[in-house]
Amino acid sequence: MIFQLNLATLAVAGQAAWKRVRPIVITDTVLLPAAGFLGIIILWWAIALVNPELMPTPPQALVASLDYILNPFYQRGPGDLGIGWLLLASLQRVLIGFALGAAVAIPVGFLIGMSKPAMMALNPIIQIFKPVSPLAWLPIALAIFNLADPSAIFVIFITSLWPTIINTALGVSSVSKDYINVARVLEMPRWRQITKIILPASLPYIFTGLRISLGIAWLVIVAVEMLTGGVGIGFFVWDEWSRLNLSSVFLAVLVIGLTGLLLDFAVAKIESLVIHRRPA
Repeated sequence: MIFQLNLATLAVAGQAAWKRVRPIVITDTVLLPAAGFLGIIILWWAIALVNPELMPTPPQALVASLDYILNPFYQRGPGDLGIGWLLLASLQRVLIGFALGAAVAIPVGFLIGMSKPAMMALNPIIQIFKPVSPLAWLPIALAIFNLADPSAIFVIFITSLWPTIINTALGVSSVSKDYINVARVLEMPRWRQITKIILPASLPYIFTGLRISLGIAWLVIVAVEMLTGGVGIGFFVWDEWSRLNLSSVFLAVLVIGLTGLLLDFAVAKIESLVIHRRPA
C-alpha cells in the first residue's frame, strides 16, 4: 500500500514538473526552429515574387524536384543519376580524404605537442600553408594525378590536416605536467604515457579538430566538384545552374546542409561514446 502511494506521489510530481517544463521544451525545440525556417521560406518567397522569371517559389521548387525526392537512386543512363548516387559519390571522396588526413594529422599533432624541436620545425610550415585556399591546391593535384577523383581526395586530405593538427597539438601540450612527472617517477614507458595519460586527456581537443576538419572538407568538396566535373553533388549544382534550373539547386543546397549536419552529429556521437561525454 505504501509502495503504491509512493508511486502515485511520484507520478503526480512528474506530471506537475512536466507541465512546468513543457512550454520551455516545446519553445526551444519546436517553435523557435520552426520560426527560423519559416522566416527563410518567407524571404525566399518574397525574392521569388520579385524575380519570378528566374527564381521559383517554394511550392514550385518542391513540385519541380519531386522526381529527385521520390526517386533519389534512379539510374537512367551513364550521366543521368539520382541525387542519392551523387551524394554517395561526394561522401566517398570526403570520407577517404578525411580519413587520410586524420591518419596523418593526429600523429603529427602529437609530435608537435610533445616535442619543442618538432614544434619549432613544423609550426612555420603549418602557419604558411594553413591560410592557403583549398582550391589553390587543385591545379597542383591535377598536375600530379591527372585525374579528377584522386585530385579531389588530395584537396580534401590537405584541407583536413590543419584543424586536426593544431587542436591535437594544443590538447597534448595542455596535459598537466604533474601527470607526466608522476608517470616518470613510476618509470612508465613513453608509449604507455601516451596511451594511458596523454591520449585520454587530449581526446576532446582531437575530436574538436576532427569535427572542424570534416565540416571544412564537406564545404570544399562541393567547390572542387564544380571545377573538376564528374559524378557528385557539387557538379550537380553547377550543371543545374547552367540549365537555369534553380529548383534543383535549392534541393541540392538543402541536401548538402542536412548531410553536413548529420556528419557533424555522427562525429559528436562517436566522441560521446569514446570519452563518455554528452555532446553539446
